[in-house]
Amino acid sequence: MTLLPRTRLGPYEIVEGLGAGGMGEVYRARDTRLDRTVAIKVLQTHLSGDSTLRQRFEREAKSSPA
Repeated sequence: MTLLPRTRLGPYEIVEGLGAGGMGEVYRARDTRLDRTVAIKVLQTHLSGDSTLRQRFEREAKSSPA
């Protein structure tokens, strides 16, 4: 799932792609509610149906510093 600049994901607006890894893609985005820059990681579509990988992705997100 490649997101283009200005794509909206809820309150987030994609600014640019930062990179991709084994599980997903990372984007620089703007939080339109708080008007600040954030990083968003999106799980690859073909992996989202695998509950084990989805749980791993969620654990990684919870362990990352805010």
